[in-house]
Amino acid sequence: MFDAEKITNECVDWIRDFFEKNGKGCNAVLGISGGKDSSVVAALCVRALGKDRVIGVLMPCGEQADIDASFMLVKHLGIKHYVINIKQAVDGLLGAMPGELEISAQSRTNLPPRIRMATVYAVSQSENGRVANTCNLSEDWVGYSTRYGDSVGDFSPLSRLTVTEVKAIGHYLGLPRELVEKVPTDGLCGKTDEENLGFTYAELDRYIREGIIDDPEKKALIDKKHAQNLFKLELMPCFEPEI
Repeated sequence: MFDAEKITNECVDWIRDFFEKNGKGCNAVLGISGGKDSSVVAALCVRALGKDRVIGVLMPCGEQADIDASFMLVKHLGIKHYVINIKQAVDGLLGAMPGELEISAQSRTNLPPRIRMATVYAVSQSENGRVANTCNLSEDWVGYSTRYGDSVGDFSPLSRLTVTEVKAIGHYLGLPRELVEKVPTDGLCGKTDEENLGFTYAELDRYIREGIIDDPEKKALIDKKHAQNLFKLELMPCFEPEI
């Protein structure tokens, strides 16, 4: 029963209102991966602000096998874009680490998205911008993002929309089908999102919206991930002195 036209129009109005209140005349700046989320956010910003106020940042780490999808998107939307290869930054930081410090596999995996976000903010502050977050509700529900990496931004058009709903908006906006239906991967370890998660987005989305899931083991896994990763959606805990 999802009404893609209605939600799209409401989201476009919301983006316009955000910029009216938080950056009148500023540009929307976002990382472009070539997947559905960054494609839909970019398209929504173009509809809300016009293509001259949307800037994409493509950030391969060395060679990126699917970077053609990112170029397809910026060409389709006609938006200004920068290509910034972050490999030297990643290698430089790893090389600067003390020899006695053993860098964990998780640290190595999460370093590129954190450097990417620092890169997007550097571009944004140089281009009179506001950074668009591209996470969706399905990813946020199970913590499928890097804290202080792709999980942050100045405004977030998709954080209350599931993967299924984001795809519907992408098709409504007339984005190329290969971008909207592109199999999502984390771009970090070479696996698809669903391989990493242990369940499909269709199963997750149905559980989020309807509370229905057929496999009790997958239900338990989703519930566990949701509980473990709620901290990513909350403000940093602060000591509150009684003064």
